[in-house]
Amino acid sequence: MEENEIKTNENITTFLSFQLGKEFFAVNVAKVLTILELKPITKVPNAPEFMRGVINLRGNVLPVIDMRIKFGMPPTEFTTNTCIIVLNVIIDEENVQLGILVDAVDEVLEIKDHEIEASPTIGTKYKVEFIQGMYKLELGFIMLLNIDLIFNTQELLIAKEVENKTELVEETKKTKK
Repeated sequence: MEENEIKTNENITTFLSFQLGKEFFAVNVAKVLTILELKPITKVPNAPEFMRGVINLRGNVLPVIDMRIKFGMPPTEFTTNTCIIVLNVIIDEENVQLGILVDAVDEVLEIKDHEIEASPTIGTKYKVEFIQGMYKLELGFIMLLNIDLIFNTQELLIAKEVENKTELVEETKKTKK
């Protein structure tokens, strides 16, 4: 096999990068359904702190998670760049749609397998299992997230429960009209 053949057979994965504070993260675009401008978020009573609330997405209730809080940072302060990335996350073999609140969406990156560096084993404030790898840029690193592992079963059950309760309230309102 020639050297050229090896290079052309290499896998390339596409990631969407985003910012939380001064740090950069990325998720596999296969998990991204859409990117929304910030819209009014309805607070949900007794929801965990990281769950900012829900939004109406094409007639469906979408739980919105503040990724800054999830990663132990101060809550997101809304700016013109703040947006919601709508993701399809798999938990316990079930697809769950949720929105993540980020400071800004950066760019789409096509990364070759050999360009992905291993996650650090020490010195990171994020759980290593969340990080699929690191991608080096001139200005620093982008953490490539394994989005399916960021939210544990309990958290996604809460998101699903919030979604179901909100849908029930919406249905009740419609039937009363």
